[in-house]
Formats: sequence, structure tokens, C-alpha cells
Amino acid sequence: MEDNMDQSQKTGKKIFALNIISNEEKSKHKGFGAGSIDLNSMSPVIIDVDETYIDIGAMHAKSKVEKGIKFSMNREDVPNGRQVWIVWVAVDRTPEGQFYGGMTACEMLIDKEARRGWKILADHVNKMDYALKRKVILDGLSPEQKASLKQLLVDTNAEWWENSPEELKAALEA
Repeated sequence: MEDNMDQSQKTGKKIFALNIISNEEKSKHKGFGAGSIDLNSMSPVIIDVDETYIDIGAMHAKSKVEKGIKFSMNREDVPNGRQVWIVWVAVDRTPEGQFYGGMTACEMLIDKEARRGWKILADHVNKMDYALKRKVILDGLSPEQKASLKQLLVDTNAEWWENSPEELKAALEA
């Protein structure tokens, strides 16, 4: 099998590869990809009616609820949509251990029958970034949804929950 260099010399086409930057390399790396967001510590939680679960597919807009849905930025395009939330949960680490460091909630509307949905992608990206920066923004979540999210976080890792900042814990009190 030929390597990329040999192939690119024969065809005259450049072959691009994505740089994968590990935590150790972040401080040393200054070239392409500098300032990239490390998403290894991010987990998306879906709150869909009475079900709350982790769905890693949401990292690429391929969660269970998003599959097969054509999204619009106009809320009016989805008049029969049910409200679904993605909560971006960032896990942080200190010498004392890991903890839930930040979390932000993003609303979507999903109409499975019409295969239509509404979300603002820029809002999802910005909220993901805020979660990584240890912000807690849960506007719009009901007391029941907050309780369900808290229960999922405790069940997933009780030690992380105990190590979490008081601001984060207080935000989930119904």
C-alpha cells in the first residue's frame, strides 16, 4: 500500500489530514489547530420529555432524536415539534480528582412524523464552549428536568457530583 506522500506526488493532489492534539501537546503546539477545543471532556445529555440520557452522537448532531431530521433556523417551521434539550456537560480535573465543571442547556424542537426540527447551531456551539469554560447556564429547564439531570449525573458518577462546585449543584436544585 502506498503512503500519502507517494500518492500525492503521483496525482499532484494535496492530501489533508486533521491534527489530533492530546492534552500534553496543547501547551507546546503553536501551528495548525492552535486554539482548538478539546472535546474529550464533554458529554451531551439529552432530555426528551420524560427520558434523560447521555448520547455521544449529539457531538456531531447525530443523536437518537436528531437522526433523519431536517433542521430549520425558523421556529415557525416546526409548529408540532416537541421540546428536546441537549445539555452540554464538561468534566474537569484537579489534583483532588474529577468533577462536573460546567453545563449549559440548548433547546431544540423535534417533529419526528414530519421529519423536521428547529435549532440554532450557533447557540449549540457557543453553549458547548461556555460549558468547557465552567459556565452553568440552564435557562428554560423545568424543575423536573433539572431533577432528572441531577439524578443522571449522580448515578453516572457520585464522586464527580460530590466534587462539583456549589454553583453547579445549586443550579440543579428544583
